Amino acid sequence: MIKLSIQGMTCPSCAPKVHNKIIKLEGVLDVSVSYEESLVSITPSEDFNVQSAIDALESEGYQSHVQKNSCCAPEQFASNEKELHVAIIGSGSGAFACATKAAEGGAKVTIIEGADVIGGCCVNVGCVPSKILIRAAQLAEQQRNNPFSGLENQQPQLNRALLSQQQSARVEELRHAKYQNILDTNPSLSLIKGYAQFKNASTLIIDKPDGEQQEISADKILIATGSTPTIPEINGLSDTPYWTSTEALFATDLPEHLVVIGSSVVALEIAQAYRRLGSEVTVLARHTLLYREDPLLGEELEKCFKKEGINVLTDTSANNIAHDGKYFIIDSNNGRITSDKLLVSAGRHANTEKLNLEAVGVQVTELGEVMVDAKMQTNVEGIYAAGDCSNMPQFVYVAAAAGSRAGTNMTGGDVSLDLTTMPAVIFTDPQVATVGLTETQANQQGISTISRVLPMENVPRALANFETDGFIKLVAEESTGKLIGAQILAHEGGELVQSAALAIHNKMTVEELAGQLFPYLTMAEGLKLCAQTFHKDVSELSCCAA
Repeated sequence: MIKLSIQGMTCPSCAPKVHNKIIKLEGVLDVSVSYEESLVSITPSEDFNVQSAIDALESEGYQSHVQKNSCCAPEQFASNEKELHVAIIGSGSGAFACATKAAEGGAKVTIIEGADVIGGCCVNVGCVPSKILIRAAQLAEQQRNNPFSGLENQQPQLNRALLSQQQSARVEELRHAKYQNILDTNPSLSLIKGYAQFKNASTLIIDKPDGEQQEISADKILIATGSTPTIPEINGLSDTPYWTSTEALFATDLPEHLVVIGSSVVALEIAQAYRRLGSEVTVLARHTLLYREDPLLGEELEKCFKKEGINVLTDTSANNIAHDGKYFIIDSNNGRITSDKLLVSAGRHANTEKLNLEAVGVQVTELGEVMVDAKMQTNVEGIYAAGDCSNMPQFVYVAAAAGSRAGTNMTGGDVSLDLTTMPAVIFTDPQVATVGLTETQANQQGISTISRVLPMENVPRALANFETDGFIKLVAEESTGKLIGAQILAHEGGELVQSAALAIHNKMTVEELAGQLFPYLTMAEGLKLCAQTFHKDVSELSCCAA
């Protein structure tokens, strides 16, 4: 009998639902479900695949794993009674998602990390500390410039050192809860400190902090080494004390004038945050803002930045940088600029240079990103990759989803990652949120489109908030009316995009979206209103018009 521990059953009525799901699977002779014990007991035939049961339960929102004392260990989890061994290079979100999923599948997992702390970029020097800084800056801006009559504006009093301490404390708290605690409490996971490189397709050499080397062999290997800031080749830059995003996020002093080289997501988020905290800010963008996105997004965001006093210089490249001990002197094709701090934020690149990938023939892109298919498999059998080190989009939730699927596939499963409705958010204010195709992308694929743009001044909640910057743009396939893309610039715009993603995923037409019930005075109602503009003039509709 195979016993699965199951999480997610919220009431006794869940038990028969689980029973009906499992009994239909191939190779199941009998099944019993105990709500009280959170246990599924399966009597299998020889052709039963336990991963099919785990996947079936996951599709219904339940998490499960094989109990170690289960007397009929599935063949795909063990070969000749040998426990499957998974080695993971890195300890970020993709790594831990793979580790926990592989452990659920019965594998022994070794995580290898060379940095001082585990957790990767997001929790330590990325998503978490940046959102704390952005939120603090937003509150400072609301104190300085609130839109409501009768509420007196006031200059915020900032102690940057205290804010930095608070950021660090929350980072440490989350790192312990979401990473260290999992490592400490899951007996299937172990950690080796050191930097790994490939000896062959199943063996890693680890350079440990004490100078010793250790070799480990594994049945499956995941590359999850993340990324690092890209530093452009600018004359003189390397001789100056410039900031990367890490220094900018945890600085204890507020610069008088911050120059930002780059218009990446991180560059724009930090630029606005520092402006709102009180610095003068200049952004040097080689192209326009958000030049890879729908042009309207960059145009309107630039207007918002300039309204806040951010100096945006588009089509501008620095060609020489010097530092006189106090100030940066930045020469560009747009003149000379001086500042007391310089942030270089020109994107990130994969950490793969020191892995010795050429020894095993793992294919990488020109940028060094490990090439994977939809199952996270590289071109070398048994070697997988997930996260920023791969050719997948550099988002933490993509890394986690990729790692989870890699862990499932390593232990006998067969799952893929579909990115066709992947939402993305830039946490400026207003926020930039996108999903699906732009008009240009659709046309490049031979899809004729029709689109509508709804200014946020037509959204009742935006009017009530006195925050009418931005727009909602919906892109539909002309022949069918199916929604295929959404581009949003709006305050809290990130809260809208998942609804658009679900509509695209479910192949809804704009007419169907327009006919849905949206609560009045929510920002999400803007999606309905924009969908209505495909067939109506929204300015002529009454309040709450259906």
